[in-house]
Amino acid sequence: MGAQLRVYRQRIRSANTTKKITRAMELISASRIAKAQARVKASAPYTRAITRAVSAVAAHSKVSHVLTTEPAHVDRAAVVIFSSDRGLAGAFNSQVIREALELEALLKSQGKEVVFYLVGRKAVGYFAFRKRASVRDWVGSTEAPTFDTAHELGQALLDAFIQDAADGGVDEIHIVYNRFVSMLVQQPHVVRLLPLEIVEGVEEAGENDVLPLYEFEPDADTVLDALLPAYVHSRLFNAMLESAAAKHAATQKAMKAASDNADKLITNYTRLANNARQSEITQQISEIVGGADALASQ
Repeated sequence: MGAQLRVYRQRIRSANTTKKITRAMELISASRIAKAQARVKASAPYTRAITRAVSAVAAHSKVSHVLTTEPAHVDRAAVVIFSSDRGLAGAFNSQVIREALELEALLKSQGKEVVFYLVGRKAVGYFAFRKRASVRDWVGSTEAPTFDTAHELGQALLDAFIQDAADGGVDEIHIVYNRFVSMLVQQPHVVRLLPLEIVEGVEEAGENDVLPLYEFEPDADTVLDALLPAYVHSRLFNAMLESAAAKHAATQKAMKAASDNADKLITNYTRLANNARQSEITQQISEIVGGADALASQ
């Protein structure tokens, strides 16, 4: 009985130690979420503005640009997966990888070859463990994304997109990342980055409606050449910021659940230890009473 009591007490100490760790990680993630959300909020207006600007140029000009023109036939597609460098975030990484693999299956069913670009150690580890190939990977900056990483990634994607598919290039680019919906919900999101999907097209005019007039200086080709790389870099950076905010929220949620589970374990083991201690006391009393009875009967 004494050995069993020692086991319960050891498990209570272990659960208490685990709770301290998970509680500390929960508080760290909670302190980082506000900053991550602020960075997402700060980047959103620029991303929306440059997307509208690029869409306006593409929609209101008759220029056939390589980054906005739908190819006649798509042979190769690139999928960029945004994961995290660290775990302990619940289903954060598994759900974004699962979404990317579902996208891969869809693209392959359409007769397209799929290549991967990976951001984050978890995606890199997943592909390495399964001996799957990827074109390039970026690690080390998922907790606090930097624009330099987004610029390097964007340049690699633009170079591949401009290159012919037969020479190792790609005909379209998709990005898969987790969006921060709320503290409890992080949703995997898929966006086709290139060719550009027009979000502000030409609307049909009514009798009293006046369509906007656009003038391009020096010309639409030059404007698109300048805007599109900035558009790609900003969208990628915004996706990295969204993924970072979602990661901190997922970590906080996972660590909160772990702390709650540790509390339950402590409560259960404390109850079992009390029962074991009570049984030990009862046994000792029974032995004393039995000994006294034996002596009295002699």
